[in-house]
Amino acid sequence: MNAKEFQDWINDYYQQRGWHDLNIFIRIGFLSEETGEVARAIRALEIGRDRPDEADESFEENKKNLVEELGDVLGNVAVIANKYDISLEDIFLQHKNKLSKRYD
Repeated sequence: MNAKEFQDWINDYYQQRGWHDLNIFIRIGFLSEETGEVARAIRALEIGRDRPDEADESFEENKKNLVEELGDVLGNVAVIANKYDISLEDIFLQHKNKLSKRYD
């Protein structure tokens, strides 16, 4: 699946579920929550959780969780981009150009 297909799918899926029209500040809250979950997943991969109420997971299970959480972040970014009619491909290209100008 390419970026446009993903962005279109997210748009359709969120509209079907009635999630599309949530206030942008609620959406930003969801994005913040998901980035925290990415941090937690990376911690589990790198140093473990070390909590008595959580079972230790294998590296592969922890990596699978990280992939899932990164997907949640990307989904929220796509929703925000859709709200403002910005393509993910444009975001990728502008980010690449910014870094290329800054560091090349």
